[in-house]
Order: sequence, then C-alpha cells, then structure tokens
Amino acid sequence: MASQDIETLTAALSRLPGLGPRSARRAVLWLVKRRDGALPQLLKALEAVHERLVECTTCGNVDTTDPCGLCADPRRDPRALCVVEDVADLWALDRAKLFTGRYHVLGGRLSALDGVRPEDLTIAPLLARVEAGGIDEVVLAMNATLEGQTTAHYIAERLEGLPVRVTQLAHGLPVGGELDYLDEGTLAQALRARRPVG
Repeated sequence: MASQDIETLTAALSRLPGLGPRSARRAVLWLVKRRDGALPQLLKALEAVHERLVECTTCGNVDTTDPCGLCADPRRDPRALCVVEDVADLWALDRAKLFTGRYHVLGGRLSALDGVRPEDLTIAPLLARVEAGGIDEVVLAMNATLEGQTTAHYIAERLEGLPVRVTQLAHGLPVGGELDYLDEGTLAQALRARRPVG
C-alpha cells in the first residue's frame, strides 16, 4: 500500500478530466520515479499559474494578464466577435488559427434543468460590448447540444435590432458534440460554413 500522501495525490489527480483512478496512479508513479527532474518543474509551473492566473475582464478568457493576450493583440480584428460557452471552447477555436477576431466567454449555457438563467451568464456584458459599437459580426459558436442551441437562439433574439450581423457555426458539428473534443479540420469546416441566424 502507498502512503497516505501518495494516495491523497492520486485522489487529487483522479478528479482531473480524462484521468480516472488507474491513470492517476500511473501519473503518480511516473512523477515519483522522476521526482528529482519532473516533479520540481511541475510544482514550479503549478505554483506560478496559481499565483498569476486571472480572468480577463473583457472577454472572460483565463490568462496571466488582464486584459488577456488575445484581447491585447492588435493584430486581431475587433470587428468580429466569437461567442463561446467556456474557456475550453475558446482555446479549441483559437488553436485552429482560423478565427482572427476577438472572443467572448459566456461562462456556461442556458439550462432549465440545471437552473442556469441568462443572468447567470455573461450575456449582459456581451450586449454591452456590441452596443458600444465597432463590431460588425457576432459568431455564435455554441456547442451542438440542446442547451447550446437554446443559448444561441436566446442571444440572437437579444441582438435583434442592433447593427450587427449574427452568424453561427455550420451544422456539420456532431449533435451532442463539444468543441473542445473536435479536431481542427472539423472546426475549420464549421467556421468556414457559418451562416446567418434566423
């Protein structure tokens, strides 16, 4: 049997997405075998992120600066705004390097079952960004789930009457699929084939 400290570390790692108890145990064994090299680097990286991590007050991205690197990048097109459910979706889309505009993270999606209402998401700040002007297109990049599409339709209705073109990702995304798990090719096709809402 492993010591209580090792069991505690294994239990903590097993709570990470994609890691179950067996994978966590293998990760702990790998770290223990390389405790002089890999473990100090991991600890240093975790400590640095813990101390410096902030949420961007403009878009909701997670970074070590506020505004985040994406919002501060002068090469990004300020006239195009891509709305995503969470930071993982933003990172997935930006990893594909096909969207050159700015982002807005909602912090979730509308869900009557889970009690998530419009005021629980960053919809009001999104509307304020659009109303401030300078944005020509809002791309609704919601996940292809019932809740994601409900959220997209709600936002599209709220944007009606504003001088902005509202588009959404093409319906080539698998139903029930989540952006963070899609490959760059699927994301590229969905971005290229976006169309007006309504």
